[in-house]
Amino acid sequence: MYQRTVTLEPVAPFSFDLTAGYHTYYQARYGSDSLEEGVYRRLLDLDGNLVLASVSSVGNVEEPRLEVRLQGQGLDDESVAKATTLVSWLLGAEQELRPFYDMVSGDETMSETTRRFHGLHLPHTASVFEALVLAILGQQISTHVARVVRTLLIETCGPHLDVDGVLYYAFPRPETLAAMPVEELRGMKLSWRKAEYIRGIALASLEELDGLESLRGLDDQEVVSEVTRLRGVGNWTAQWLLVRALGRPDALPLGDLALRRTVSALYFQGEPIDDAQVEEFCARWSPWRTYATVYMFAAMRNPMG
Repeated sequence: MYQRTVTLEPVAPFSFDLTAGYHTYYQARYGSDSLEEGVYRRLLDLDGNLVLASVSSVGNVEEPRLEVRLQGQGLDDESVAKATTLVSWLLGAEQELRPFYDMVSGDETMSETTRRFHGLHLPHTASVFEALVLAILGQQISTHVARVVRTLLIETCGPHLDVDGVLYYAFPRPETLAAMPVEELRGMKLSWRKAEYIRGIALASLEELDGLESLRGLDDQEVVSEVTRLRGVGNWTAQWLLVRALGRPDALPLGDLALRRTVSALYFQGEPIDDAQVEEFCARWSPWRTYATVYMFAAMRNPMG
C-alpha cells in the first residue's frame, strides 16, 4: 500500500465542515462518503485503480487549505493528479460564492441563510452515472430509506479496498449494474421499476466511449432533453443531475416536495404552494438558483432551534 499527501487551496470562503457535512447528509457515513472526526473519506475509482482519499482541513474558512492523504496500490504522478482533481471536484473547491452572496444581500431571509452557512460549497458526485443512479434511488422515498438503499447498493455492488483493516467502497461501476438481472437488483430493496431504470441507465452509459460524461459538453436544456429520453428520468432527476454531477449554477429541481416545503416555510409562512409558484418565486435568484437551492436545503437539514 503506497501513500502520498497533497494539498488543496479551495476558493475562499470555504467551510470544510459544512461542505463535507452536506456531502454526507451530516451523518458519519453515507454510502461511499464518510465524515468522521474531522476527516472526509472517499474511495476513488480511477479507471479501475482504487485510491482512498482522506481529507482534512488545515486552514480556515477565509484562508482554506486542505490536506489530502492518498492511499492505494498504484500512486504514480498521473494517478495522484487525477485523484487530486477529483477530490477538488467532489468538494466543489473551485466554486466562487461571492457573486451569489452579493446578489442575495438584499434578501433578508436568504442573506441570513448565507451567513449561517458561510463558506458552504456545493459538493458533486464523481460522475454523471452516479448522479443519475442516486437520483433514481431517491425518487418518492424518504431520505432515511434512500440512505439505507444507497448504502446497500454500494456495499453489495461497489469495488472495495481494505485499508488498515477497514473496508472502503467505491460507487458501483456501470458494467457491474448492467450485468445484474433485475431480480437481483430488486434484492437490494429496489422496486421493479427502479431496478429496471438503474439497469437501463447502466446500459446507456456503456454505449459510448465516454459514457454519459459526454453530457458535460451540452448546455442545460440540451442535457435535460438528452437524459429525459432515459426511462425513469424526468425533469426533477435531470435538474438534480445539473446540480450534483455537472455543477451548473442555475438549475432548479421543480417537483421536489422538500423544495416546495422549504420555500414555503422560509417565504410563505408555511402556506401550501405549487411548482409554478416556486418557479416564479425562485426566478429572483437566477442565474444562481442552484446555490439558493443548496442553501435552502442546508437550512432545512439544520433548522434553527
